[in-house]
Amino acid sequence: MDDRNASDTKGWLKVNASMKKKAALLVSTVLLAGVAAGCGNGGNESPAASNDAPAASSGSPETLTVEVFDRGIQGQPDLNNNTWTKYVNEKFGKPNNAVVKFVTVPRSEEVDKLNVLMAANEAPDISFTYDGTTVTRFAKNKGLYTLDDLLEKHGQQLKAYLGDTVLAYGKYEGKQVSIPAKRTLLAWNGMFIRKDWLDKLGLPVPTNRDELYDTLVAFRDKNPGKVNGVIPWATAAAGMNYAFGNLFQSFWGPMSEEEFVTTTNWLKPGNKDAFKWLNKLYAEKLISPDFALDKTAKQADADVTNGKVGFYAANWDYPMVQKIREPLKQNAPEASFVPIDAFKNGEGKYLKEMYNENGLFSFIPKSSKHAELAMKYLNWMADPDVLFFLQFGQEGVNHTMVNGIPQGIAQTGENMQMSNLNLDYTLIVNGAELGDTEKNVKTYAAALAAGDQSYEKLAVDSYKINTTDGYTGFYYGVPNEANIKYGKTLGDMNKQMTDRLIVAKPAEFDALYDKLVKEYMDAGGKAVQDENVKHYREIKAGSK
Repeated sequence: MDDRNASDTKGWLKVNASMKKKAALLVSTVLLAGVAAGCGNGGNESPAASNDAPAASSGSPETLTVEVFDRGIQGQPDLNNNTWTKYVNEKFGKPNNAVVKFVTVPRSEEVDKLNVLMAANEAPDISFTYDGTTVTRFAKNKGLYTLDDLLEKHGQQLKAYLGDTVLAYGKYEGKQVSIPAKRTLLAWNGMFIRKDWLDKLGLPVPTNRDELYDTLVAFRDKNPGKVNGVIPWATAAAGMNYAFGNLFQSFWGPMSEEEFVTTTNWLKPGNKDAFKWLNKLYAEKLISPDFALDKTAKQADADVTNGKVGFYAANWDYPMVQKIREPLKQNAPEASFVPIDAFKNGEGKYLKEMYNENGLFSFIPKSSKHAELAMKYLNWMADPDVLFFLQFGQEGVNHTMVNGIPQGIAQTGENMQMSNLNLDYTLIVNGAELGDTEKNVKTYAAALAAGDQSYEKLAVDSYKINTTDGYTGFYYGVPNEANIKYGKTLGDMNKQMTDRLIVAKPAEFDALYDKLVKEYMDAGGKAVQDENVKHYREIKAGSK
């Protein structure tokens, strides 16, 4: 379970029911907590380099190292030698007398690997992470370049694209220490169920916890897919792509705004009951039996794609990603997952947390000797034509245009994209931006599903569900020093606690929950919470 702060369910909660309201800024306990715009060139030629790119200079080229996630996608090309890296080196490298080299970091180990690289002064010139606490810790330890001057001198295009709101997430003590990606699709988690199994059993789509429980029992007992080893609810070890949707919020009881914002999730009223419910489901063999051992989510992925799973919760777009979509079509062509909203709280709301307006954080380690070139690279990427090509590729080869929406063409080999819309190569954006939310969602779905319009509908439905009654969290505007100090330890404890509580013997659950939460609070949780309260009250006092 992620220990993120949420907002309350009263009037001051910013709920996104219509998808037209702009979401409030998400925060955790730190200041540091995508998409890109534009139209393509519309032709069959890849876009030219920016007009203001310098002519290639003589002498040995400068080498710029850039982090890239290794997601372990089946059939992926060399992550340092493919269509996208060749484009980067042709359009940015040559005009700047530079060679851009991509350094792989395993996605499932990104923070641990970054810590090692930073400690050894070997981190890539452009490194990134989704973990804002990690960036703040690096900044506090004076391990990052301050980017304000570099942005002014070499980042005007980048500044114009991201804007002050997004850039604010990358500041520490008033200084720009990272470049946050711009995110335009704010849905986070989603839940998906086998509609074909429901139809076989004559069951409706569940709309609350009790209905979901009854459905999971029916999946277990009647095995509508006639599979060997049916799994009613698939999940993986905590911290991976698989999660529990908005289950916890559905159990939380009434709280004041201050309590909702500042209290660790482990102490929120009803949180213990949520875990007890999961513990009950596990004991009744309704949840993946060995999920706690699945530290890479490969087993959960295999179970889903082999047609053994009736229900799962993951990212809102997970059914559309290639590693799920394609194997499932081959192994269980009759399988039809649909998004659902099943966790209603006591006020009749499907309260769920959404993303904030930024994605990952790119930063330049102090050990880099190429900071100026690094900023030029990020600035170059803000060119709409560059972004369009890196996200969608060449028309007629990587995509076709249908009703103004780029429709992806399935690729293998060096043209393959290892992340949605080449997320890992387009560090300043997250998602797609074609003018309005529905077009963005359809474009995103088209990119994921290679033009399969059934997935376009699934994407639109999932996005709508997972932004209904959605909220983003309270923005403190100052770093939580306790979280910087204890955040890594507490994050690891969160994962361990989640897994242990779900698999615990039911008779031992209550005592174990109390014991683990006490250990968590003693390990820094109380210090983080106390500082949250202090900052919250200072902000409220200053606003009067």
